[in-house]
Amino acid sequence: MKLPELLAPAGNLEKLKIAVHYGADAVYLSGKRYGLRSYAGNFTLSEMEEGIRFAREHQVKVYVAVNIIAHNDDLVDLPDYLSSLSDLRVDGLIISDPGIVSKARQIVPHLPLHLSTQLSTSNWCSAQFWQQQGISRINLSRELSCHDIALIKQRVPVEIEIFIHGAMCISYSGRCLLSNYLTNRDPNKGECSHPCRWQYALMEEKRPNEYFPITEDEYGSYVFNSKDLCLIEYIPEIVASGIDALKIEGRMKGIHYVAGVTRVYRHALDCYGENPEKYQFQTKWLEELKKLSHRDYTTGFYLGSPSSESFNYTTSEYIRTHEFVGVVREILPLPGERSSSNSEKLIKIQVRNKVIQGEQVEFINKNLNSYHTRLDEITNEAGEMVQVAQPGQEIVIRTNLPIGANDILRREKI
Repeated sequence: MKLPELLAPAGNLEKLKIAVHYGADAVYLSGKRYGLRSYAGNFTLSEMEEGIRFAREHQVKVYVAVNIIAHNDDLVDLPDYLSSLSDLRVDGLIISDPGIVSKARQIVPHLPLHLSTQLSTSNWCSAQFWQQQGISRINLSRELSCHDIALIKQRVPVEIEIFIHGAMCISYSGRCLLSNYLTNRDPNKGECSHPCRWQYALMEEKRPNEYFPITEDEYGSYVFNSKDLCLIEYIPEIVASGIDALKIEGRMKGIHYVAGVTRVYRHALDCYGENPEKYQFQTKWLEELKKLSHRDYTTGFYLGSPSSESFNYTTSEYIRTHEFVGVVREILPLPGERSSSNSEKLIKIQVRNKVIQGEQVEFINKNLNSYHTRLDEITNEAGEMVQVAQPGQEIVIRTNLPIGANDILRREKI
């Protein structure tokens, strides 16, 4: 049985390496132009080259998003950019504009073309049309049920990709103009200001500056505020439908999110692949996903049209029970000790949030294991004791826990 590809977001080079470390089969990213997440950090061509080289070393594919809704001036540099991506030997392009599809077929005909969810492919006839235009994979519209998805897969000989986790857009497949209208930041060119998460009230035309809450709530109303998508409980149904790739939303999200979501879905998929007959959903998977920064979870359209339960009308705040502290950069040898049988080691950690000596922390690795420990002794690289480490500093701790490079350090928020 072939499991679907697990496709993780890579907002920058560091996140790419984290996604690979935690089990992604493929990553998707963008250059500094032509991608729909202008504020994700993104990649220069040299960074992209390094990222592709790293991914290749781990048998992971790299897809590049060229998925803006293009205007005329965007087409000027497009041929050179596509040629550069071809020279880097990317594994595919993610496109949402028919003009860019046409240009890519002319300039880089050997590169697989993946159709973005921005094209809102929601029926088998549309899928068939795009397959005839040279598209090899379609990321289907989010507004589809499991039945609709399976029918498209049965009718059209093209790879099918769906989103399984992450933020939901209130507009159809993300094609929203609200940000452009309110803030002059074009969401279809990667600059969305997310006004769907803002607080709104009702004002009557003849009574200016008198605001009425749409629901009785002291903080206002979040009328557009969708919950986050989470399909971790439906792995058997998803695999049985023949879907080729499962995509995690989140190029703007942090390292803790990328690591945590990728490792949970990796573990669930592998458990199903090892023995489908004995597969059982594990509650700890959902518990782990709830430890990441998120809004309340929903199944979106997967089980049918969503109800009011799929929206949160009281707040747009994220739920954050745990806090990202740092990432393991290197395993160091113990000074003066040569025995490889000694389980103790020194680990170098790059700090991202303030660390205080004596506090309780948790390491998470790619095998879905967690290790709690107390930081009784923190030093710098020179071996000097550190009472408090600030973001950006590198610290060293001694431990016998099975911790490796790129593992994540976090703590429970009090």
